[in-house]
Amino acid sequence: MHGSDLVKKEKKQALTREEKNERFYRGAHRVLAKLVLRLFRIRVHYAEREPAEGNYLLCCNHTSALDPVVIAAALTRQQPHFMSKKELFRIPLLRGLLRILGAFPVDRSGDVGALRTTVSLLEQGKCVGMFPQGTRCPGVAPKETVDRLKHGAGMLCLRAGVQVLPVCIRTKRNKLTLFGGADLIIGEPIPFESLEVGEPCRAEYERLTHVIFDRICALYDEPLPIAVKEKKK
Repeated sequence: MHGSDLVKKEKKQALTREEKNERFYRGAHRVLAKLVLRLFRIRVHYAEREPAEGNYLLCCNHTSALDPVVIAAALTRQQPHFMSKKELFRIPLLRGLLRILGAFPVDRSGDVGALRTTVSLLEQGKCVGMFPQGTRCPGVAPKETVDRLKHGAGMLCLRAGVQVLPVCIRTKRNKLTLFGGADLIIGEPIPFESLEVGEPCRAEYERLTHVIFDRICALYDEPLPIAVKEKKK
């Protein structure tokens, strides 16, 4: 087999695996999404703000290792692809599940490969999810973690030139727990053009990350409509 034929075969196999994973995800989402939302008692607000199509970077505050699960359950239009720490991919069974769910490994100390993967996914028209805080921050409100922000969100937004969807998970103790209840608030998408980006540099990445995280903090403080149950006569 010639080299070019081998490359074509590998690409075809990779595409087939990706299609199978996406098909599996859609089926699992139809079956399990409502169950996940009920188990965690998640109230989804402003679901209509989720982009119907096109690529975008989803940014959310990080309260628990289960945040990606409930976010994926709440989104109905696209599959979010989340970064996961590379240590999780060393566990054989978990590695396969993570890949099926669209996750990809990242070295939090610095990973050029993960950056390229993220940009590639966005260029393919997909949704990529990430947490600007860089790590879980349970027990504290988002605005109390501003000094912990990493600049990856701003870097990816600038390099990929995509819109950003701010999302906020709000709970009583700022930690997502089973049956604990939480509000998942979807913000208005932030058009890339409205960010008025400057030249690529660390200071600009940090500025953009703070702009994005400020939107998340605003969602955290936003008054939510109270669900009124109709009384029986």
